[in-house]
Amino acid sequence: MNTRVRSEWRLRTRTLELGRRTLLMGIVNITPDSFSDGGFFLDAEKAVRHGLSLLDDGADILDLGAESTRPGSRAGSPVGTAGSELAPAVSAEEEQARLLPVLNGILAAKPEAIVSVDTYKASTAQAALDAGAEIINDVSGFQWDPEIAAVCAEARCGVVLMHTRGRPEEWRTLRHLASDELLFKVRGGLEASLAAAVKAGIASESIVLDPGYGFGKRFEENYALLARQGELLTLGRPLLAGVSRKSFLGRTLAPLFAGGDAPTGARETASVAAMAAAILHGASIVRVHAMRPAVEAALIADAIVCRPGSS
Repeated sequence: MNTRVRSEWRLRTRTLELGRRTLLMGIVNITPDSFSDGGFFLDAEKAVRHGLSLLDDGADILDLGAESTRPGSRAGSPVGTAGSELAPAVSAEEEQARLLPVLNGILAAKPEAIVSVDTYKASTAQAALDAGAEIINDVSGFQWDPEIAAVCAEARCGVVLMHTRGRPEEWRTLRHLASDELLFKVRGGLEASLAAAVKAGIASESIVLDPGYGFGKRFEENYALLARQGELLTLGRPLLAGVSRKSFLGRTLAPLFAGGDAPTGARETASVAAMAAAILHGASIVRVHAMRPAVEAALIADAIVCRPGSS
């Protein structure tokens, strides 16, 4: 049973109410290689227009990302010495060069917009917060750059801490986990990230947790996690779910595509269905690519979750 409750999410300059209705986070990928729309919005002007369009269609928050974390990418790999380790696929300088013109353009057009930045790098987080971002969304849950927690604590911004199992280059080789073990690992990882954030001085009211669908979870494991997502609410923080266009949806739709996985452009209806399930299992925020169908589906799901007398 869903146990979503009302709470406040403390951001850098304002506070959002969570739980009264689902909040929608619109995705703006400023990358050449994201799994869903890589290259579509690499041009800053196109990305700004796309972000503004998402806001017009009902987005409560925009999430800007300038480095792909698709399976097989080298995101999160540390910079090595003497060539002993892989370097990150995108340097902090390149990430910021892509990101900051879009962030500045959106806030110039709509100063009231709430912008989240999807990064695990402390220097990019600092630059984005200085430019007006309200939220840092770290897919590594503060695990890949030990300095980012202090940056967020100093800024007193909102944070999203996501669970990732391993790094993108490792995901295809991870062993299958049964439901209980998977939930144990996700819960333990989120607990560790939450503890790191609090230790750094981040207020618990500023923290939202993300189970990390697709991030080190093999195809069928995502459904097991979605079915038990509500159990993560015992960690005491609201949940964000990002299931939009994920590969596990494409795999499920394979029988409709001559046995091959459905391409990302054919996953929109499945994305809406999975998003509604995430809301019914306790998500207060959902991260989506296509805003209008998400707005409509969230209204229906909220009519169930938020009905008088529901818990």
